[in-house]
Amino acid sequence: MSETTQSTAVQGEASGPDGELPVPAPGGRFSSRPIRSFVLRQGRMSPAQQRHLDTMMPKIGLPYRPAVIDPEAIFGRRAPCVLEIGFGMGDTTFAIAQARPDTDFIAIEVHGPGVGNLCKLVAGSGLTNLRIVQHDAVEVLRDMIAPASLAGVHVYFPDPWHKKRHHKRRIIQPGFVALVAERLAPGGYLHCATDWQEYADWMLAVLSAEPSLRNTAEGWAPRPDWRPLTKFENRGLRLGHGVRDLLFRKRESGDRA
Repeated sequence: MSETTQSTAVQGEASGPDGELPVPAPGGRFSSRPIRSFVLRQGRMSPAQQRHLDTMMPKIGLPYRPAVIDPEAIFGRRAPCVLEIGFGMGDTTFAIAQARPDTDFIAIEVHGPGVGNLCKLVAGSGLTNLRIVQHDAVEVLRDMIAPASLAGVHVYFPDPWHKKRHHKRRIIQPGFVALVAERLAPGGYLHCATDWQEYADWMLAVLSAEPSLRNTAEGWAPRPDWRPLTKFENRGLRLGHGVRDLLFRKRESGDRA
């Protein structure tokens, strides 16, 4: 399973057909979107993760609400804002936010232990340019992010759902990419990475088909300096899994299609 697979425990919720689960909605209730890119599973929360989740989320957490947020008000400054979708255990997200203090980051994950771990990393670090949303990323993009407001979106090592019957669960789909593109400011970027070649090909085809985006490379992009190598990635490389980066930008006026 990839590093940024979004999964967590929700007790008392029954799955639907094909293991589908309802979507988190305000107040802890669940609505019914039929296909999701993650499955909610029992996750083991360490005492430290739970403690930091409890103490830090009131400080750096953004609760889901179906209302557009104002990053300038949230961070207390005007700065480029980047959204990270599915941060896993948060190590990469934390490193990127530390390395880019002039950029503000909103990181989305539903996996409780991962959220707790990122809270633990932030606690005591002095980091001020990171906020966390523990909710479904599609709903956050749709309901909380204003059009043309993001400088970038990161989707690193999402679950490849490698079985053909599960391809519908992949987060990189035409509708999702269109939504991301709408939320990007002109010149903003969408950066994806995966170690599954078949999913990389899928991503390349879907992103290339979005008319408002342009590829910054001829096919795959070199890994940008801002994305550090992760433990998961290093393990994949040792196993012979090639890692593919894709870096697309929102077209600006005057860009040729």
